[in-house]
Amino acid sequence: MLNGKKLSIVLIILFVSVFIVGGCVNQMQYDDLKAQNRIQQDRLTTLEADLNAAQIQLQQVYSQLETAQFQSSADIGAKSAEVQALEKDIAAKKILIAKMQEQLLRSGVQLPVELTIKLQELADKNDMVSFDESTGMLRFKSDLLFNSGSDEVQKGAVTSIQSLCSIMNTPEAKDFDIVIVGHTDDVPIGKPATRAKHPTNWHLSVHRAISVLNLMTKNSIAPQRVCIKGYGEYRPVEENKSGKKGNPANRRVEIFVVPSVK
Repeated sequence: MLNGKKLSIVLIILFVSVFIVGGCVNQMQYDDLKAQNRIQQDRLTTLEADLNAAQIQLQQVYSQLETAQFQSSADIGAKSAEVQALEKDIAAKKILIAKMQEQLLRSGVQLPVELTIKLQELADKNDMVSFDESTGMLRFKSDLLFNSGSDEVQKGAVTSIQSLCSIMNTPEAKDFDIVIVGHTDDVPIGKPATRAKHPTNWHLSVHRAISVLNLMTKNSIAPQRVCIKGYGEYRPVEENKSGKKGNPANRRVEIFVVPSVK
């Protein structure tokens, strides 16, 4: 039988051992996730380079096809077949890139408890922000971030972005990067002045993400921790109204907190 003093010592040793082992397991899981993320990012970078090369090659074949109009039908047929093959390859690469990007953004990495609490508190205090703990995503309503057709962050939204920057510069967030993703509804860019700056919704979504990036880097977020994406109208969270009339829910900027891939 153990006396009270010895029993207390044994319990303390067991508690410390469990704590240490649990911490090591969590760290190992986290390191594994970071490694997987890094490999996935390397694959994505290579695939994007391949896509860019294929697009350049397609433009070259387009030019060759134009000059082939004055050549034999066999030459024209060969170039047309090459165009079709390249277009099919490019389409497949774009689908694969989109899937890989989705996997990176929704990797299900568990954020540190302290960081999760701070991000949730930020969302609770701001009507324009919601937070999804399972994906590490903060969603900002674009109508409150930007005026219609504009990529300039409204003054009322600057404070929220600054608060997020303060959180991301804490020790709990030092091993995490930031992915800023812009989205729009399906309403076409109408005003000529707006269209001159943002030719399509794709441009507008990217330009808005860049504006948020610029604001974050001005608030002490290291540039190497941030990247941007823009999906335009092509990733709606709700169905747009018929007749290209849009939906406010689809006008948004999503900010993902993801493991760094240093």
